[in-house]
Amino acid sequence: MKPQLHASWLKYLESEFQQPYMQQLRNFLSQQKQQRKIIYPPGKLIFNAMNTTALNHVKVVILGQDPYHGPGQAHGLSFSVPDGVKAPPSLVNIFKEIEQDLGYKNQSGNLTPWAEQGVLLLNSVLTVEQSQAASHRDKGWERFTDRIIEVINQQCQHVVFMLWGSYAQRKGQQINTRNHLVLTAPHPSPLSAHRGFMGSGHFSKCNEYLLRHQITPINWEN
Repeated sequence: MKPQLHASWLKYLESEFQQPYMQQLRNFLSQQKQQRKIIYPPGKLIFNAMNTTALNHVKVVILGQDPYHGPGQAHGLSFSVPDGVKAPPSLVNIFKEIEQDLGYKNQSGNLTPWAEQGVLLLNSVLTVEQSQAASHRDKGWERFTDRIIEVINQQCQHVVFMLWGSYAQRKGQQINTRNHLVLTAPHPSPLSAHRGFMGSGHFSKCNEYLLRHQITPINWEN
């Protein structure tokens, strides 16, 4: 699992791939393949978030949990699905909040245009077994993505972290709020979105913060 990883990230993450935990993770994924388990996303898209959004371009981090586990959904960007795939319920609620907050009615569930503008769409866990939600948790990915957040925290300035739900908020506890903006709300899942995600105004608050720091805002219309 030696990654084809964008050079801006590899500078800080290459040593992680030599760590014992990553070797254990590599062995776990190999065993899954030997057992003919179907793993999402496809191997070449596991690091899609970092390869689409270079470290020096990160303006926003939207932190998810693990990839979608249905056929054709996961493509390495949190909350996003490829072109032509129906938007899952959490993404539908994200789009509802954008419409309420900014007036945009988004059509495509493919959030690659956000990623290309500097929105790192990062899942805490980067792989999953088909139809088995959370099946690759506690296998090592969390440590790797903690390191990604640590690198952003240390190497970047004025990044907006959108932490939705208690899981994401725990993962972001070490973010330096003097250098970055941390926005928290309940998860956009239908189970919790009504508890404060809807009406949070995170997308307009994000752009207001970026503008205050002379950073080009994100076009959230997709």
